[in-house]
Amino acid sequence: MNLSRTFGLLAFVAAAFGFAPASVHAQSEEPGCRPEMASLKLPIQRINLAKDEVRLTFVGHATFLIETPGGMKIATDYNDYVRPPVTPDIATMNKAHSTHNSRSPDPAIKRVLPGWDVSGQGAAKHDVTLGDVRVRNVPTNIRSYDGGTDYDGNSIFVFEIGELCIAHLGHLHHPLEPGHLRALGRVDIVLFPVDGSYTLDQDGMLEVLKTVQARVMIPMHFFGGGTLNRFLARTQDLWPVERRGQSTITLSKATLPAKPTMIVLPGH
Repeated sequence: MNLSRTFGLLAFVAAAFGFAPASVHAQSEEPGCRPEMASLKLPIQRINLAKDEVRLTFVGHATFLIETPGGMKIATDYNDYVRPPVTPDIATMNKAHSTHNSRSPDPAIKRVLPGWDVSGQGAAKHDVTLGDVRVRNVPTNIRSYDGGTDYDGNSIFVFEIGELCIAHLGHLHHPLEPGHLRALGRVDIVLFPVDGSYTLDQDGMLEVLKTVQARVMIPMHFFGGGTLNRFLARTQDLWPVERRGQSTITLSKATLPAKPTMIVLPGH
């Protein structure tokens, strides 16, 4: 059987079972998350963060505001409905739904990074350093509206800030393959969807978290407390859960929990 027929058969089997397999296009030779930013001389600090700290604010849905010691502001899955109260320097977006991308991003944003190739020619490829943050992407697939597979329609965005590596899984629809994990490398903080229907099912997401092995796991993309609580009930024998009263958290490599911990921030 030739290569094209092999992948055609894999796609057929995957469609029959209702998920989109990871594409060979999504696998990368990228050696993974390596905190190069820690060795760079940081710009003059403009916000109240130590040089090794990062501030995360859960804005809602799949949007987080990430702030760096050098004053860079990043908005994840930036869209026209849920936006941070400030204009970010960098906005990442994903293709799945309009609540994950914007048709009219603020023109003051320095870099807008779509998680899919807008030309439709393949996978998006981003590796951007702005101030004291490096942003790159690891492409994954999503289900198309007709039930097929939209290859490379989503990206996991990786943010390297000081000694921390943060991964935002975006609208992940399938388990991660070894190629994805190599491309991700070490992940200290993972931001992941838990709705269990529009994205990967909850059992599948648990397996992703076990594989990624981040020290901090922050859920997002849940529709009401019931969905979130059902997911947390599945984790109670695996990891401790901390529910925070505020949507903002400040983290550093030195203050990461000793063992993987689920941290729940209030949001929508």
